[in-house]
Amino acid sequence: MKFAPALIAIAVGLSATAAGAQYAAENWSAYHGDRTASHYSQLTQINRQNVAQLELAWTFHSPGGDGSIQCNPLVVDGVLYGTANAYFFAVDAATGRELWRFDAHNGGRRRGGGRIRGMAWWSDGKESRLLVSNSGLLYALDPASGQPIKSFGNGGAIDLRQGIDRDPETFRFSLATPGVIYEDLYIIGSNISEDLGAPPGDIQAYNVRTGELAWVFHTIPHPGELGYDTWPKDAWKFHGGANAWAGLSLDVERGMVFVPTGSGVSDFYGASRLGKNLFANSIIALDAATGKRIWHYQTVHHDLWDRDLPAQPNLMTIQRHGRSVDVVAQVTKSGHIFVLDRETGEPIFPVEEVAVPTSVLAGDAAWPTQPVPTKPPPFTRVGMTADDITDLSPEAHAYVSQRFAGLRNEGVFTSVSEQETLLAPGTTGGAEWGGAAHDPRSGMLYINANDLPFTFQLVKVLEGDDLTPYQQGRNTYAERCSSCHGIDRSGGTHMSLVPPLTNLRLRMQESDLRKIVEEGKGRMPGQPWLLRREGRFENLAAFLFDIGADEDTESESASYTYAHTGYNNFVDHEGYPAIKPPWGTLNAIDLNEGTIKWQVPLGEFAELTARGIPQTGTENWGGPVLTATGLIFIAASADDKIRAFDQETGEVLVGSKATRRRLRNPQRLFRQRQAVYRHRLRRRSGAEYRQGGVGRVRRLCAARVAAKLRACAGNGQTRALPRISSMFWKTIRQRNVCE
Repeated sequence: MKFAPALIAIAVGLSATAAGAQYAAENWSAYHGDRTASHYSQLTQINRQNVAQLELAWTFHSPGGDGSIQCNPLVVDGVLYGTANAYFFAVDAATGRELWRFDAHNGGRRRGGGRIRGMAWWSDGKESRLLVSNSGLLYALDPASGQPIKSFGNGGAIDLRQGIDRDPETFRFSLATPGVIYEDLYIIGSNISEDLGAPPGDIQAYNVRTGELAWVFHTIPHPGELGYDTWPKDAWKFHGGANAWAGLSLDVERGMVFVPTGSGVSDFYGASRLGKNLFANSIIALDAATGKRIWHYQTVHHDLWDRDLPAQPNLMTIQRHGRSVDVVAQVTKSGHIFVLDRETGEPIFPVEEVAVPTSVLAGDAAWPTQPVPTKPPPFTRVGMTADDITDLSPEAHAYVSQRFAGLRNEGVFTSVSEQETLLAPGTTGGAEWGGAAHDPRSGMLYINANDLPFTFQLVKVLEGDDLTPYQQGRNTYAERCSSCHGIDRSGGTHMSLVPPLTNLRLRMQESDLRKIVEEGKGRMPGQPWLLRREGRFENLAAFLFDIGADEDTESESASYTYAHTGYNNFVDHEGYPAIKPPWGTLNAIDLNEGTIKWQVPLGEFAELTARGIPQTGTENWGGPVLTATGLIFIAASADDKIRAFDQETGEVLVGSKATRRRLRNPQRLFRQRQAVYRHRLRRRSGAEYRQGGVGRVRRLCAARVAAKLRACAGNGQTRALPRISSMFWKTIRQRNVCE
């Protein structure tokens, strides 16, 4: 059955369930379906019997060229609203015909693709607005025309940096994940730097009609506020982080907004933020009308492991001891789930404060205990032992065993040090930004997970008033650039292939570098604030072009801090994960009982299957979608496939053929003539939205390409990154990336 150009919108009544929540039907008008973050569609036409008959109906080529799509588009009254590369657009959801597009840069210089994962829809029944954000600006668009509504803010936009207690010209700020709508308020978190110099991640609410700031909640408390004594004195003036980058959830009936926050900066060294660090790494329940705190629950104390809360909390109703209980379920990077009473924040299942290893770096002090839920059991392995070392081949086992023996590894809460340190699962989860789906009828939670180890290492960074321009530039690089490009400028594989910056003077002029820093390139957003402080860019350029490297000496008065060397997948000699499979899973968790109902691998490496190795699962990004007919759609795996699973058993009912390009965040079921929407990345020639299936790829074994690129850069060769297709291994074997 081909649900195509004749898709017709037939109204399907919404049904109210627990806590008065409304779940998606013909409209998908909120990020992840609704404000409870359910990822759930009430529609019933696509079912177990006919799902295998889905066919491609249309493809839409979004504007913008190079970049990526992680957007969860909205569908309202038959129109799909999406975004790619700072463009926002509307298309006819039945045909894929473009209706309008809005260029957030108005034809001017762009600041890189960045990550925009969605937008928000507001309507009072008479008027509607589409709230979109790019480069720290929030726009209110007319959904019919895509034009800014001039009565909002300053001619249709507001600068979101103005609500933060810092000089807005000194920091990066964006809204990658949309907030939530409560009455006439738009409540938002933020994306900010994860390094020193970042601003606080305050929660803000704006009036959707006027753009006026309505309230602010300080995640790094000010004097007199609860939690002020959990940081050094006046930390709010000089420290940053504790931001909600993953999105928010809303209980409309109670008027409560639920905020998941990340760590304080910097991620792995906390000497400048000694203490428990409220409200970092916390689930915060706020009064949606006023921003007043109702309760909070901290999931990590004084985070030294980048254990940001990575996804929206799921607002669910479960059955406990014969009664219905409204809860907040928060998935984590560590593979645990905190299940809290929605009214009080008290855990539904016991949580133990477990003693953890002490810090080994001078000046820092790990908090002596960390909270660990007793139920449900973790949906990933927690930590890695010698018994977990890969057995893909004798060579792989021997290679990883040798490396494993040299790692610092005292369990899951081993703080990172100058010795290479193991973190398992790594900073990509466990859970990630795709989040979990829940069935409002059953108390079941469905979560896809990564089960991959990472390694981290800290290096000393000089501080002082007498540093040379080269040394000052190195510090700026360590604070702002090294987490992606590596402390040694050799590139990396965090979130995607990141190019090396070695031998840069052989590849570009200072003017080229300035343009990239100011405007961004590809997935890297622009960093124009680096140009505003006198000498900062010039010092960075001196370091990147190795000007003054021969004068890199340490004075007797110099002090130091630490920076990490980058996000490093722990892999074998072939680039596969160093741990035994499964590497990616889909999990069904019964929150009524606190048990895992089933767990199955998600994703496949065809070349390993051909070697007789059972399905391993792959790294996966983007979350699932549930249907009222018992299906789970997910396309997050690295093999470019969209799959439909049976909610009851975890059986794969259908898996589409692999596509040719990398794919991003899944989502979307809508309307009585129903369809699944997918949006995918095309690295150089523009992104695509497709109706018929979804998916995403980022090969775990990209370490091979990164290593080759490092070698190329070391040889002074200048070939650009190769295009990485779904035929990854063929690309590696047939193309010399240095030619």
